Amino acid sequence: MSAGTALDTRPSRDAVAPRRRNWSKLAHRAPFYLVLLVLTVIFVAPLVWMFLTSFKTKFDAIRLPLSWLPRPFTSEEYKPLMSTTAETPVIRWFINSLIAATAQSVLIVATSSAAAYALARMEFAGRRLVFGLVVGTLFVPSFVFLIPNFLIVNQFGWLDSLWSVIVPGVGNAFGVFFMRQFYLSLPMELEEAAVLDGANHWQIFTRVVLPLAKPALATLAVLAYLTNWNDFVWPVYVLFNPQHLTLPAGLASLQDAANINYPLVMAGAVIASVPVLVIFVLAQRHVIQSVARSGLKG
Repeated sequence: MSAGTALDTRPSRDAVAPRRRNWSKLAHRAPFYLVLLVLTVIFVAPLVWMFLTSFKTKFDAIRLPLSWLPRPFTSEEYKPLMSTTAETPVIRWFINSLIAATAQSVLIVATSSAAAYALARMEFAGRRLVFGLVVGTLFVPSFVFLIPNFLIVNQFGWLDSLWSVIVPGVGNAFGVFFMRQFYLSLPMELEEAAVLDGANHWQIFTRVVLPLAKPALATLAVLAYLTNWNDFVWPVYVLFNPQHLTLPAGLASLQDAANINYPLVMAGAVIASVPVLVIFVLAQRHVIQSVARSGLKG
């Protein structure tokens, strides 16, 4: 084959141009990815440190210079957390937290979704005033409600029981606000079509609105679960028997004010964070969808 008829293996301009555009886009996005990488390190590094410190000895955790890797590697601090003694029933605390967080999140989703639908779609006198009062409570510090809630719980005889850490938080103003914003983003045509078919408000709410609101309901359930799971101050006020404590309050009782066992603290934090991380990973898609949609309309 002669040189004149040899195939030209050089890339044409049409093939090179897309590559240049891709590299140009990558160069423009490089700062964005760099920021994401830095934020990832900032948020993940404490979790990694917590996990690795839980496998250190007490001396190794405070030795200078600090080291990321345990020297030596030990799981001794997890043994007290697995105990079933009357004073430190950690497994019982874990179960109490699971029951309280699950029950409260279910009740919050039920009450907030119904109240939000009434404020978003039903016409009645004083609707705007009621919604304004609900939103106004979001600006009141939670510590203001400690004594009133304590007196109410005491009147019902719920002190030192799981009811005291479940029921008071069911009236969730943020849940009502969040669900109302999501309902407002739904097209009215769907509900109007249901009205033409003879559906009442309850049927519209249960058969039309709630199926469409699954992402928002899942998000609210996760947020409510995390709030109850991480709550420390309120359980300390209303729970007294070691068998009735929730996990955050119980783990705090393992510490001596003058002598902090950091590996033990970190081991407890690892155990407490596992359900939270699992729930968030499973519900991450719903969280992103609902947050993105609930802000479309006010």
